[in-house]
Amino acid sequence: MTISETTEGNPSNAARKIAVVGSGYMGGGIAQVLALGGARVALADVSAEVAQKNFDRLLVESDQFIADGLFPEGATEILKQNLWAAKDIEEAVSDADFIEECVPEVLEIKHQSLARISAAARPDAVIGSNTSTISIAALAEAVTNPERFLGVHFSNPSPFIPGVEIIPHAETSAATVAASRELVHAAGKQTAVVKDVTGFVLNRLQYALFHEAAQLVEQGIATADDVDTLVRTTFGFRLPFFGPFAIADMAGLDVYNFCYKSLQTGFPERFATPKILSDLVEAGKLGTKTGAGFLNVPAERTPELIAYRNKAYVAMQKLIEELGPAPIN
Repeated sequence: MTISETTEGNPSNAARKIAVVGSGYMGGGIAQVLALGGARVALADVSAEVAQKNFDRLLVESDQFIADGLFPEGATEILKQNLWAAKDIEEAVSDADFIEECVPEVLEIKHQSLARISAAARPDAVIGSNTSTISIAALAEAVTNPERFLGVHFSNPSPFIPGVEIIPHAETSAATVAASRELVHAAGKQTAVVKDVTGFVLNRLQYALFHEAAQLVEQGIATADDVDTLVRTTFGFRLPFFGPFAIADMAGLDVYNFCYKSLQTGFPERFATPKILSDLVEAGKLGTKTGAGFLNVPAERTPELIAYRNKAYVAMQKLIEELGPAPIN
């Protein structure tokens, strides 16, 4: 679902009352997404003045997005109807069905905010945190009825990044997870549910890539510009369409297994073969060419998959050429 589709007023979000606590860049963007999805959204911050200032900024920003073709016509009017600035946290959350905490990434600040939210919110209101690094279980210590609390992690810039990480902790109820996913889907986003571990999934993957990239530059193997060029023009070029498991299945898990052995000649510990990979290879499940692998795509669908892949890559290249190079250099 696109932003233009959400602005038509999704019926599953139309009656929802949402509060976003923390109205800065991330919180404001999340509020835009939810309000454009049809929900009534309250903005709260350290003061009524800050919340109002950010409310005004979001309207100006929306006008610019419309002018740039990023938001559809009428988006600002929808925000004026669905978004409002509260005088404080208590007013914002008092009647909310769902509350998204977006205050700075400092445990003490989040604990203080979550305690205020818990005290003022309805006991059945779902509370989410947009944290990208802090343990959800640690944050839950400040929440009354912690079964209604979880991580709901949007990415920057939230109006335009379609994925949201849903992170329950050990006490989060299944109903809370389901309600949070439904709300995010109604706003036109996609969700993935992951466990409450250090870095969750998004940042473990993102920082693993950055860590390896930084080592390559530090060791003089390539420049930062060359690393970026290779990532965006080779394997990164595939990522809008396929995740790492789909890519591995199409390449052949036996090929991946062999490449791990080659990498181990220089980095025996860093590139130890994952057991999940070697187990599949030993079982003869080599990916799409055998009809079984990580994703078990039937072999008869391989021609269709290859045709889609090729079409997708050509379309991506045309889009890149149409946009031109990023204004970095």
